[in-house]
Amino acid sequence: DKRASHNAVSFSVSQEGPGGLWDSVKKAGFVIGSGILFLAAFGNSLTWHLQRFWGASGDFWQNLWTKLYVAYEGHDASLFFLGTMLIPTLAFWGSNALLLWVDITGTPSFITRYRIQLDKNNPVTKLRQALKCVIFNHVVISGAMAVVVYYLMSWRGNPCGPELPTFHWALMELAAFAILEEIFFYYSHRLFHHPSLYKHYHKQHHEWTAPIGIVSIYAHPLEHVISNLLPVVSGPVLLGSHVSTTSMWYCVALVSTTISHCGYHLPFLPSPEFHDFHHLKFNQCFGVFGILDRLHSTDSKFRQTKQYERHTLLTTFTPLNESIPDTQKKGQ
Repeated sequence: DKRASHNAVSFSVSQEGPGGLWDSVKKAGFVIGSGILFLAAFGNSLTWHLQRFWGASGDFWQNLWTKLYVAYEGHDASLFFLGTMLIPTLAFWGSNALLLWVDITGTPSFITRYRIQLDKNNPVTKLRQALKCVIFNHVVISGAMAVVVYYLMSWRGNPCGPELPTFHWALMELAAFAILEEIFFYYSHRLFHHPSLYKHYHKQHHEWTAPIGIVSIYAHPLEHVISNLLPVVSGPVLLGSHVSTTSMWYCVALVSTTISHCGYHLPFLPSPEFHDFHHLKFNQCFGVFGILDRLHSTDSKFRQTKQYERHTLLTTFTPLNESIPDTQKKGQ
């Protein structure tokens, strides 16, 4: 009948048209694929330069790992902690130190032009309280999780084995990690938005309606474990990954969530518009890539906004709030 035919057409459009599920899948594939290609190109390029200018041997990364492995022989726990805590810590605080400088000083001014919510965080307030919570979560809670993950992974194998995985296998694992993170983060995040949990746990994170990078792990400790850490550590634990891949993934995840919360839509970096809108409206955009949001229609309001139009990779130096300005209300 005509009504059934119309519904079938509508469903097809919602799945395949602009902003549909397939569109979200393609965007997620583009982000994951681009990241994998970048890492592959970076790894190959760095290896080539090191071999040419430093006289490195043919298998540079394996030889480097072998030296580290021998230096820590008999101390696998220390080696695992080095890879899963120290290196990701440098990635997280290094990227956030740069962003905090901009947030606090407002300089350099050419970066503040890319602020998503132009009238917010100028200047930043509540920073001391946020830093105390973030340091506690990162050092104490994440540190304890690293110990738990080490024993889980050691129970099923040796996460610090003498042989590195091939670079291409590591990239395949990173793609699997990203998919698992999307699934676990989306549903755990929605769980914490349930009224019985939100007011006790997740409300703390939403004190920042205009987030900055450092508040990516500003959360109640229980939420930090269930919604921040478990979606990230689940991939390496389930796949029994090598510590080198796990370390790389933790760095990617921490820098990625920093960008998602940073409040600046900067050129040539992933768009933070999706998660920034979540902090602004609370009940939209729960996932990482948007696939499950599209599937569950938890991005319907977002897709009707200027923020959605700006939710793309910025490949010029013109801020998107200038090239795609907010619609002016009548009389303004």
